[in-house]
Amino acid sequence: MTTVSNVASKIFNKQTLKILSKQKAIIAIAGMLFIMIFSSSNIFTRSHIESILIVASPDLIIAFGVTLAVICRGCDLSVGAVMSMAGVLAIMMVNTGMNVYLAVLLAILSGSAIGFINGFLIVQQKTEAFIITLGMGLFVKGIALYLTNANPITSTSAEFNQISNITILGIPSLVVYMLIIGVAIFCLLRFTSFGRNCYALGGDYEVAEHSGINVVRTKWIAFTITGTLAAIAGVLFASRVNTGSAVYGDWTPLMVNCGVVIGGTSFAGGIGGVWQSGIGIMVMHLLRYCMRMFRIDGVLSSINPFAQTLVLGIVIVSIIAMDCYTIKRKKEDV
Repeated sequence: MTTVSNVASKIFNKQTLKILSKQKAIIAIAGMLFIMIFSSSNIFTRSHIESILIVASPDLIIAFGVTLAVICRGCDLSVGAVMSMAGVLAIMMVNTGMNVYLAVLLAILSGSAIGFINGFLIVQQKTEAFIITLGMGLFVKGIALYLTNANPITSTSAEFNQISNITILGIPSLVVYMLIIGVAIFCLLRFTSFGRNCYALGGDYEVAEHSGINVVRTKWIAFTITGTLAAIAGVLFASRVNTGSAVYGDWTPLMVNCGVVIGGTSFAGGIGGVWQSGIGIMVMHLLRYCMRMFRIDGVLSSINPFAQTLVLGIVIVSIIAMDCYTIKRKKEDV
């Protein structure tokens, strides 16, 4: 008995509990996967895993960009509108007979331009990122609605449709694109002076400025990259469903920004990274997928869609509340 208690004390010592408290999102994922063991629907198959990753990939790509903005102590609520507009522009240009890859490039550059304008207004004019990006999102959404007359448009190009609907080495191309972008942003943050500057200005803007860091340029570039990645996600999503619509991405800013924070990238700035944000996004998508797939034969066919939204809200609030409580305790201990 003493041996068991000693082992338990070693496993659940203060240091271990401290580490677990920082990995709430991982614990949430593990909990959901454990619950799905009791479901009559087996999600532990390659087809189900691929389906989850394919659906989550556009949000993950956007989250990698939003991570940069959040680390720089900002946020971007225009990403959903940029996503929808980029998809619409790509399909409209392709349907006119333009070269597919040129159309894709121009659609992505439109997102870069919006991110550039966001950065200019936020860092040069010293305005709040929340207000500017919210307003820019409404403006861009209005452009997409005007261009499509609020109707979805379908691509007439099989080549455009294949961009996100082929496999590369047996892996869905959309997932491959997401992984490449994720690794690129991870390396950008981890191994470049730009990445170190993002963490520095997010931690303390004035100290970073007085240390010789070009904080204006760094934050400006971060928002430009965020807009670019949102546009890339929009083009890839439009290719996957072969449709562009102004209504796509309505929930994306909320889901992505919440997912980034759930994963551990703090709105306080200077904390977090790509893999943390990726885990946070996967919590959101895995939770929704598990609720749709959870069945018990003869008892439960699936969870009510309205209850799914309720549960999702409870989980988001709970994880963020726990994170705030942990930060508060840290400050009190200091």
